[in-house]
Amino acid sequence: MASLKALKVRIGSVKSTQKITKAMKMVAAAKLRRAQEAAEAGRPYAQRLEAVVASLASKVSISEASPKLLAGTGKDQVHLFVVATSDKGLAGAFNTNIARLARRRAQELIAEGKTVKFYTIGKKGRAVLNRLFPKDMAHSIEPGDLGKLGFADARGYADDLIARFEAGEFDVAHLFYSNFKSVLTQEPTEQQIIPVAIPAAPEGDAAASAVTEYEPGEEEILADLLGRNVAIQLYRAIRENAASEQGSKMTAMDNATRNAGDLIKRLSIQYNRARQAAITTELVEIISGAEAL
Repeated sequence: MASLKALKVRIGSVKSTQKITKAMKMVAAAKLRRAQEAAEAGRPYAQRLEAVVASLASKVSISEASPKLLAGTGKDQVHLFVVATSDKGLAGAFNTNIARLARRRAQELIAEGKTVKFYTIGKKGRAVLNRLFPKDMAHSIEPGDLGKLGFADARGYADDLIARFEAGEFDVAHLFYSNFKSVLTQEPTEQQIIPVAIPAAPEGDAAASAVTEYEPGEEEILADLLGRNVAIQLYRAIRENAASEQGSKMTAMDNATRNAGDLIKRLSIQYNRARQAAITTELVEIISGAEAL
């Protein structure tokens, strides 16, 4: 059994840790509100832009003169996984779940004979994937605090990705991030961002078959929107990740605080029992000594 002094020191250490986790939970809760509002405010625009680009792309005849972001390279041999996580830990399974989804999809494509490369945004995603695919890391970025990133940052990442695509480094780019649902639920998500994914129109869809005239033409509109769409989808992923990180961190710190409280109770019981045993032993020694005299 541990000594009374050791138990007392351990109880004090756990109490200090509990204060830290409680403070981190409150900080995460304060940041979560702002991050959640930003994520929810950006969703309608990102979703609508993606739908508009997909709708326009479905009405355009793809040819050699079409933008490369629309037509693609004509093959899908090399896939680039843009894995967006965070630079910081202590956020539960937030980073791990995103990296796990990317790893599983990569293994599926590799099994089909495809080549997979990784473009990581965030230290935590890079740390996991670099251990599993050390030779396939194309580029990595350390974004810092996700809540402080703006559209200019996302635009810079998008320009780099587009330049790599036009240079022929990959054929298809997939974006991995965590879609914020609630404080307790963050859903790892995969989205194809390069080239633009064209959904198949349902049979008998009147809206899909309607004749719509655009001014200027569809090709000119797409030429402007395709690059913007990549940046917007990246910005959306960053905002969703910022909210998901704080939600996951808040839950993790709350669980850590509760676990620390349970540990303190167990250690306190152990300490009181040891103290009682020590007092009983001292009393027996005193009584035995008095009787001997």
